[in-house]
Amino acid sequence: MLESLITSKTRARLLLKFFLNPGTSAYLRGLADEFGESTNGVRVELNRLSEAGLLESSDKGRTKVYRANTKHPLFPELHRIAAKTLGIDQVVEQVIRRLGNVELAFVTGDYAKGIDSGLIDLVLVGSIDRAYFDHLAAKIEELISRKIRGLLLTKEEFRRLETRLKADNALLLWDGEDSTEKGQSLQHP
Repeated sequence: MLESLITSKTRARLLLKFFLNPGTSAYLRGLADEFGESTNGVRVELNRLSEAGLLESSDKGRTKVYRANTKHPLFPELHRIAAKTLGIDQVVEQVIRRLGNVELAFVTGDYAKGIDSGLIDLVLVGSIDRAYFDHLAAKIEELISRKIRGLLLTKEEFRRLETRLKADNALLLWDGEDSTEKGQSLQHP
């Protein structure tokens, strides 16, 4: 979807990387390696997005680190577009809301880092029927052309794993306490 609107494949990948999870930061060489592209091509797109005010950067030693400018007026819309492009909006709408007793839901792994690998690692916390989850996930997988791998945890199990999940840069999708989608890192609630 995003690639049809934005003709530069590199620019589209950068937007997905930074706007799916606002807590994500990266540097030029790491992005070039991740995308399998030249540093020059990635640098050109980073400069364009920075000049437009969509990305901000900071120096860490001799390395320039980039991240999404969450204060930019278009940030909320770009975040929603990134989620829709990857199908995460449908995961929230179709799976989480229908399961009923979900207290927390978040994405970990590649998607939390803004990498479209084709496998969405979804963690759900609450009292959830595994068979019903599997049934709903199979339907959504067909719609979004991506595999969903679910980890279903009770509150107690989540408390034991919470530190590890935060370290994995988990992207919070749903918090049942206020029934809103968060779209932010567990580290930055």
